[in-house]
Amino acid sequence: MVVLGAGPAGLVLANILVDRGIDCVVLERAERAHVQTRARAGFLAANTVRILDRHGLAEGLHRRGQLHNTCEFRTEDGRFRLDYSGLGQGERHTVYPQQDLVTDLLTRFLERGGQIRFGVEAVAVRDADTDRPEVDVRDADGRPGLWRARYVAGCDGRHGAARRSLPAGTVRHHRDHGVTWLGLLAEAPPSLDAVGYAVHERGFAGHMARTSEVTRYYLQCERGTPADSWSEERIWDELDLRMRSKEYGPLQRGRIAQRSVVDLESDVLEPLRHGALFLAGDAAALISPSAAKGANLAVLEAEILAGALIAALTAGDPDGLDAYSERCLTHIWRAQEFSHWMIGLLHGPTGADGESLFHNALRRSRLTSLRTSRSQQDWFAEHYVGI
Repeated sequence: MVVLGAGPAGLVLANILVDRGIDCVVLERAERAHVQTRARAGFLAANTVRILDRHGLAEGLHRRGQLHNTCEFRTEDGRFRLDYSGLGQGERHTVYPQQDLVTDLLTRFLERGGQIRFGVEAVAVRDADTDRPEVDVRDADGRPGLWRARYVAGCDGRHGAARRSLPAGTVRHHRDHGVTWLGLLAEAPPSLDAVGYAVHERGFAGHMARTSEVTRYYLQCERGTPADSWSEERIWDELDLRMRSKEYGPLQRGRIAQRSVVDLESDVLEPLRHGALFLAGDAAALISPSAAKGANLAVLEAEILAGALIAALTAGDPDGLDAYSERCLTHIWRAQEFSHWMIGLLHGPTGADGESLFHNALRRSRLTSLRTSRSQQDWFAEHYVGI
């Protein structure tokens, strides 16, 4: 088995397979230090934690993760909080930085005797319609190489070799939501004991705790804004304004350690299986960060694919592999729908034309329903934590 990519999808899949005695190798184009330090999401759903528990991969998050069960909305009509652990299915999130999770998964994989090749970039997957697919690779010095396996798992993201190698006829559903965020990692303690969503006429602002000393912030900005175009003073002033710090208390400031620009897009590929090539994680579907579903979907898909591969390789049962695409797409589209709903809840067009006024009135009505309707709160809680 060849697994492309050492992110959550690839490493969870590889860990489960190696634990069941199935030979596999992970090919990762980046070096190990980069893999273990690249900051990504950190909001793990309850079911994701259960999956990691089932496979002996949750020790680190139980030791260092933080349980979260509340989100706070700040709007022109005031603020309100939802303790979603008392709503819907009664579930909570675990906040655990993705780079820490990846480090745990990598360490466990190597302890189990797994093979990983850093600095090896997959170039193309060939002969996926046969029982001996090949992966063309090149190392950091540009030297070519070749790997053969019974199956290939493409967990190498939206720009990886798996997607580039898909045959004609693969359907790509794509949507650009027309929203851009400035993503910020601040060396500052959290200013809220909750995830904060601020809806403001100047644009959305978000507050997400990562650790006791680091906080993730988001600021909606104009499309095409360079990541380094805003000074730190402007960033903090804008966060204070949109999060209404004068009314609800100041934000704890600190150095902006990392910044990036995120264009909110969604896409889904169908099907997720092409002969011996299977897609998982961002290679299967890109989901906007508005609802923190990406890493959770990746872990779920990895477990589903691992179970199907184990049944096929150890018992000769192909049913799980045949059903893999349809089963995962059910979860993906549900997550996409809620993510789309969240985008509409948190963002609105600027301007005073009739369409903008209508959209913003709808958004305000949705927030009022979320604040006042128990049935709406239960629906939100079930989808917010669930995948």
